[in-house]
Amino acid sequence: MKPAHGRRVVVTGSVAFDYLMTFGDRFVDVLVPDRMHRLSVSFRVEAMRRVRGGCAPNIAYSLARLGAQPVIMATAGSDAREYREWLGEAGVDVSLLKLHDDLFTASFFVTTDRDQNQLGTFYSGAMDRARELSFRDLDARSVDMAVIAPNDPHAMARYTQECRALSIPFVYDPSQQVAQLSGDELLAGAEGAAIFIGNEYEFGVIEKKTGLTETELLARVPVLIITRGGDGSTIALRGGTPENPDGARTIRVPPATVAATELDPTGVGDAYRAGLLAARLAGLPWEVAGRVGSIAAVYALETIGPQPQPYSMADFRARYEANFGPGDGVALGRLEA
Repeated sequence: MKPAHGRRVVVTGSVAFDYLMTFGDRFVDVLVPDRMHRLSVSFRVEAMRRVRGGCAPNIAYSLARLGAQPVIMATAGSDAREYREWLGEAGVDVSLLKLHDDLFTASFFVTTDRDQNQLGTFYSGAMDRARELSFRDLDARSVDMAVIAPNDPHAMARYTQECRALSIPFVYDPSQQVAQLSGDELLAGAEGAAIFIGNEYEFGVIEKKTGLTETELLARVPVLIITRGGDGSTIALRGGTPENPDGARTIRVPPATVAATELDPTGVGDAYRAGLLAARLAGLPWEVAGRVGSIAAVYALETIGPQPQPYSMADFRARYEANFGPGDGVALGRLEA
C-alpha cells in the first residue's frame, strides 16, 4: 500500500516481546476476595507463545497497513535486530528506533483466562533509555502527529513537554502506565494534547488519581476517547456542534463483529488507536474514524499476538461495509489516497 503524503506520525512507546499464556479457567474462580491482602496464587497455563509486541510497533504496524507514514521513535535491546528489520519490511520507518547492545528488549508476560481477562507483568529493559531521545532532534514541520504511548515515564513527560513547545499535535495515551503515574503527572501529560485516550478501566484509575470526572477531564482536552471492550468506544468532543459550539458531544462507536473463535485481546487497543488516527489524518469525520478503529481492532482480536495478520485495503473496506453499510465508501477511499 502506498503511503499518503502529509500523514507522517511519530510513534513513541514501548518496544517489547510479549509472552502470551492461556489459562483455561477463570481467574475469579481461584481468587478469594477476603484474602486479597495476602495474595499468593499461581496458574497452570495451557499454552505459551513469544510474539513481537510493544505499544509503539503495534500502533505503527496498523498505521502502515492503513496508508499512514509511521516513524517509530523508541529504544530496544540487542535482541531486537530481526524485529526492526521485520517492521521496516512492513512499511514502518525504523530510522529512529535505537538499539542498545548492553540491554535486552522490554518484555511483557501476560496470562489470559477464558473470559478474556488478563494478568500481566512488564520488564522495562532497554525501554528505560527512551528518555535519551528527543523531538528536538527532528524537523517538527515534517511531523503531522505524535503518539505518546506507554513508555518510560520520564520519556513520556519529556515528549509531551517537547510537543507542546514545538507545536506538534499529539495523542496522549498513558494506558498501561496509569498505575505508575501520579494524578499530577497524568494531568501534566494530558495538557495540550489533541486527543486523550484510554480504556474504561484505565479512566477509572485516572479519575481516582486526579479526582476529576470524565466531564471534568474533557474540559482540559478537546477530545476524550474511551474504549469499552465489547461495548465499543465513545468519542467525546469538547467543542460540540455548530449549533451548540460550547457544548460537548459524545459519539458512540459500536464494536465490529468478530469472525473467529480463537481470540487474543493483546494489542486490540493499539490497533483501534491506529485505525482511528489513520482515518483522522486522512480527513475522515470522527464517526467514520471510530468505525475504522473498530474494524482495525477486530483484526487484531482475531490474531494470536498484538499485530494483525496482513490485510489489504479491499479486505478492510469489505469488512467495514459488512459491519456498517456501504455509505462511507467514498470517505474510505481517502485512506488509500
